[in-house]
Amino acid sequence: MSVRVLFLGSLRDSADAPEADYPAPLDWQGLLAAVPAAVAEQLREPHVHVACAGKVLSDKTDLAAQDGDEVALLPPVSGG
Repeated sequence: MSVRVLFLGSLRDSADAPEADYPAPLDWQGLLAAVPAAVAEQLREPHVHVACAGKVLSDKTDLAAQDGDEVALLPPVSGG
């Protein structure tokens, strides 16, 4: 039983991997404890968003990922 976490954009660089699997269920505190410290630090920033099962959470601390869910960590978009 696991949750797949996708590290997108700059979070991928901080994680040194594009994705990782963590034990399910996975809540906000569990996510912060599971990911690398550099990623956890960035996740605490208000401009970083979290999507679970294809839906962006309005409050990322409400994360409640279950077995088989995919969680995407979304850094701010930049461009020009």
